[in-house]
Amino acid sequence: MEQIKRIAILGGGPSGLFLFKRFVDENKDYISLTVFEKKQELGSGMPYSREGANDEHITNVSGNEIPELETSLLDWMGNVPKGTLEHFNINLEQFHEYKVLPRLLFGQYLSAQFSLLKEKAKAQGMDTSFYMGSEVVDIIDQPEQDLVVVETADGKQFEFDQVIVCTGHRWPLKYEGTIAGCYDAPYPPAKIAKHFNHTVAIKGSSLTAIDAVRTLARNNGVFSYDKAGNVTFQLGTDSPNFKMIMHSRNGMLPGIRFHLEDSHLLKDSVLSKEEVNKNREENGGFLSLDYIFQQNFKEAFKDKRPRFYALIKEMSIEDFVQRVMKMREQKDAFQLFGEEYCEAERSIDEEESVYWKEMLAVLSFAMNYPAKYFSAEDMQRLQKVLMPLISIVIAFVPQKSVEEMLALHEASLLEIVSVGEDGEVEPLAEGGIIYNYTDNDGVEQAVQFQTYIDCVGQPHLSFEDLPYKSLIENETVSPAKIKFFNNYNGKKALEEGNRKVVLDRTVNEEGDYYLRVPGITINDSFQVVDRYGASNPRVYIMAVPYIGGYNPDYSGLDFCEAASGSIIESILAKI
Repeated sequence: MEQIKRIAILGGGPSGLFLFKRFVDENKDYISLTVFEKKQELGSGMPYSREGANDEHITNVSGNEIPELETSLLDWMGNVPKGTLEHFNINLEQFHEYKVLPRLLFGQYLSAQFSLLKEKAKAQGMDTSFYMGSEVVDIIDQPEQDLVVVETADGKQFEFDQVIVCTGHRWPLKYEGTIAGCYDAPYPPAKIAKHFNHTVAIKGSSLTAIDAVRTLARNNGVFSYDKAGNVTFQLGTDSPNFKMIMHSRNGMLPGIRFHLEDSHLLKDSVLSKEEVNKNREENGGFLSLDYIFQQNFKEAFKDKRPRFYALIKEMSIEDFVQRVMKMREQKDAFQLFGEEYCEAERSIDEEESVYWKEMLAVLSFAMNYPAKYFSAEDMQRLQKVLMPLISIVIAFVPQKSVEEMLALHEASLLEIVSVGEDGEVEPLAEGGIIYNYTDNDGVEQAVQFQTYIDCVGQPHLSFEDLPYKSLIENETVSPAKIKFFNNYNGKKALEEGNRKVVLDRTVNEEGDYYLRVPGITINDSFQVVDRYGASNPRVYIMAVPYIGGYNPDYSGLDFCEAASGSIIESILAKI
């Protein structure tokens, strides 16, 4: 008889859902599965539950774009109770797989998929256990016994052969709770669903910022439609002085959802291990960012968009980004927002992709997994040059959100200002903040706000932020770092005061220079790695806040589905 392998999944949100599905589909009778979830609901996680959404918040993906689960979204919608459809104002006759859903309703779909998988596992005779309302507070690796101990908030301990951390989003508190009027994130949105009879400062212009805008607007006025069918906004009588100002580094608004030519193209975009290894052999052990840009972006246009290919063929990453950003900078942010809304509407109506934007999404997904093999020089280029463009263009803001944003701007109730790289928030003991920045005319500004909401999105958390202290204290995990291609560049950066650069003499006396990046070190199978470079066969992590250094642009459900595949393959290979 084969020995039973006890495996724990920490977190029952979307990441846990896709992992659980992988195990159920494998149907191995020698695996015992235990799921720990701090809430009382499986599947929805933070983004698709009341922790991260109200009725007004919608997904930025449609049914045809999500990875395969037990039932399609379209089939599931056919069985949604009439009262629920009416609550979310959905006409089932007009619903199709290209439609986006309210996030809370999508959360119900994910929860239903988890329930179906639980039934399937039971029918197959799989040994599964679920601890609901159970928060994991520590993970203790015990290599001598070849097991891992999981400790919950109630003091109980459980032993497993492997543990997979899928705990999802986390926003550490910085000002909230100590500085009145300051919110470190707009989640749960219920906390900002109230009257604000003054100007509210919003940090960021991402999808997170748009979530905050939609909630704030609904609690300080009313959206309606005019005779032409356009969305309009009217301030409430009890909020006559209400207004919102978004503050972003570049003063730009995110890109808008359009029709994707191939909604599952991302899956086929990742370079094979053979391609990655071959390029590393040719490039001093590092994967070249320019190679990824060539293979996963430029090459896609050769046959399908030859005129565009001719335009970008000789462009470097810097040249391409500069050209696109310059085009965006030449226009007012909301004017461009309106124009791109019309472009996206045509794309959807004609089922024709805005191809260069779609390929930028492919590039982002393709470079995410092998990013750990970049040199520190390329990682800095990625962070400073390419990621700012990617974060704007492939946000995929849903049309309904755009219409409301434009209505608020038209009513002079929503603005965006550029605060550059040096914009700083200064908390005030008496409450609120002062936003210090230099405007586009070079004039230093210091603007005071009574209410401030940090909406930059999920931060990439540091090694020290990992909540499982035994992993840190026992050196089971190590800080993520990327080696410099040229030691001279690392030495120079360190001498110039770059605190993210470290000199490591572990391998040789002269030492090597590294760039510290957020989170912990992991390998291709999402196993944690210690300071000596040894992978841990017992502890896996796909909780996005703690692996952002090696996965700089994790992409929602696609990330969950792809990462879960790598983890399952590793676990089954070892068994």
